[in-house]
Amino acid sequence: MPIYQVALLAIVQGLTEFLPVSSTAHLYLTSWLFGWKTEGLDFDIMLHLGTLLSVLLYFFRDWAQIIGQGFGIRAGRDDQLKHNHMLLWLLAIASIPVGAAGLVFNKQAEGAWRNPFVIGVMLIAVGALMWVAENAGRQQRDMAAVGGPDAVTIGLAQALAVIPGVSRSGITISAGLFRNLDRPTAARFSFLLSTPVIAAAAAKTLWDMHKQHHLHDLITTNFLVGVGVSALTGCVVIAWFLHYLRRSGLRPFAYYRMIFGIIVLALAFIRPPA
Repeated sequence: MPIYQVALLAIVQGLTEFLPVSSTAHLYLTSWLFGWKTEGLDFDIMLHLGTLLSVLLYFFRDWAQIIGQGFGIRAGRDDQLKHNHMLLWLLAIASIPVGAAGLVFNKQAEGAWRNPFVIGVMLIAVGALMWVAENAGRQQRDMAAVGGPDAVTIGLAQALAVIPGVSRSGITISAGLFRNLDRPTAARFSFLLSTPVIAAAAAKTLWDMHKQHHLHDLITTNFLVGVGVSALTGCVVIAWFLHYLRRSGLRPFAYYRMIFGIIVLALAFIRPPA
């Protein structure tokens, strides 16, 4: 894969993984429109490691405090986290549904469902759901108030993200808003929740490469560029999006998704995938 292709796809991944617009949709459509082939374990691990680095770097202090408090150790100064000692275990509970969904539906998610018709429909459907969530949620609760029902609801919503075009951040932030979390809290919980999911996906891909004796293929300039660019872009996007949500809502992203979904469906009818 040429390095310009790696860099462009890494930027697309970093921009769209944490915004509620579906990174899978944008990566698939970018490659589809340019006629690029991106299949391969090395490409998957590049994107997984890049986005994993993003959340680990940005939320390092949060994770240190959450893990410490989960085991009864006083750590960190974030007041909201300080008042929710169970957050580590709530994140663990919320991670179970998507793990189960990935095991059951992995072949469909990587095969039959990965086509522009499914992606277009899900872009529109989740965009409409985000618009409803933005209007329905009372946004009265912060991270200190997150409890078991919130974790279960958001975790079940995250399981739907195995369907291409859904967007993990879009569906989980919407679920948080329906649970009356404020926007920054819904997004923060969503990003923290993405950490074990992305780590598990990266670990699985590394194991698959190990079984095929291809781990040495990762030591390349393309791989390092892809990981670095997606990680840096992801950090910038997380910081910007959390700042944006303190003063604005999801409606622009909901409209974008619905318009983009219509365009994707139109292109799919004009130029069906091979």
